[in-house]
Amino acid sequence: MFKKITQKVAKQMDPTGDLVPVHSISDQDHFRLLCLVRRKRKTRFHPFPSYRRTEYRFHDVLLPGQEENCAESLLPSTDSHGPREFTTTGSIRDRVDGTLSIPIDPAEVELGGAASTSKQWHIKLEKKHILVPKLEALKEERKINTKHTFIEQLRKARQNLYVIHETIETSEEARYEESTEAEAKFMAQLYAKFSAKGTTGSKQSITIPRGCTLAFRAIQLTIEDAAWGLNHLPEHKQPTFVADGSAHREVEALEKEVKEKCGVLSQLDDELNVIVVKSIKAVMRDRNLLEELTEKMETILDDPENCELTTQSPDLAALLSTLKASARCDLLGLTEAISYTLDAFNELTEAQLLLLLESWDEKIVPQQLKVVRSILQQNRESSNAAGLLSSFSEQQQQHLTAAELELSGVQLQGNCKELSFPSLAALYAALHALHCLHCTAP
Repeated sequence: MFKKITQKVAKQMDPTGDLVPVHSISDQDHFRLLCLVRRKRKTRFHPFPSYRRTEYRFHDVLLPGQEENCAESLLPSTDSHGPREFTTTGSIRDRVDGTLSIPIDPAEVELGGAASTSKQWHIKLEKKHILVPKLEALKEERKINTKHTFIEQLRKARQNLYVIHETIETSEEARYEESTEAEAKFMAQLYAKFSAKGTTGSKQSITIPRGCTLAFRAIQLTIEDAAWGLNHLPEHKQPTFVADGSAHREVEALEKEVKEKCGVLSQLDDELNVIVVKSIKAVMRDRNLLEELTEKMETILDDPENCELTTQSPDLAALLSTLKASARCDLLGLTEAISYTLDAFNELTEAQLLLLLESWDEKIVPQQLKVVRSILQQNRESSNAAGLLSSFSEQQQQHLTAAELELSGVQLQGNCKELSFPSLAALYAALHALHCLHCTAP
């Protein structure tokens, strides 16, 4: 829920995508002014900047200087460049009713349902920032401590480093509530008539403390010996997937990326495949395990020689033990493939992951992959997504696929226009990774 809030705030405050939402409330302390962060690898399903926390602030890696020029003195005070306050308020209530008929000779399936959602929030915010010229002036007084362990590791791994110079924080305690009620019916006209009806509902809320960081901006540091500077030109001026507006070219680039990143998963021997599949299934069921394995994979990619691969989870232990014993070339290839798969999972909802897991067990992932690819190709063209479901022979398979598509923003009736490419691209990447692996019994 916290991720939903921060994404709403970031989009409202800056629709261009430069303001980066914080995804975890437990990590928000690591995204304050002058905190150092590293940029995550860019993918076609996550085109906007995304950063990883570090355990350091800017002054931690600077050599001592005069007290009046301490980096902490840059923090905003009550002067004209101090915090600026904003308020974001919202209340959304929706109800949708609909039916979908799918003819399958000699059967006809009718899906129907009604859903209502309610979201309410009122959040007072304040913008805190450090003027970039003021930050840049510090470089004449304070040099980088090149012997700092963190700096040495970054230099060895050739990792970019960024410093946060602007934050959006809550100025008082806030609460966000979300409730969902859904009613669905399933009717199949086969040789005999079968019908079923079900209801489901959920209510969630979160309290956000005062002073919590919701979003931030960061600027890249450049380091040469002990001297440092600021890179004022962004590494990527616009998302790669919006190159020329051609849906077909976007899909071709996405296909190339997923094949390069996940290809190694289709080459695993049976024993290793079983180990990887067990861990993948576990993280699809448990978001906490997903976050843990994501962090482990990033640790390996950052420093493969000195990483510690320990866990309390029996579902992850075998995989981490195998990776620890692997040769360096095998280790990095498999780790990158798993990390890419987990990045795709992180872009999907928990409900989508559970539906994907069921589809994997049903062995319909290859068909779903074709359906998603077809919809992506028709992203800006007139098409009827519901018609694509007729390629599935069983009603349950159609139901699973329809639910996965709807959660990625696909409308099953009408034209598939204005789709969110990143959302559907993440689903495609996840399906491709599962297709590369040989699904085993749960």
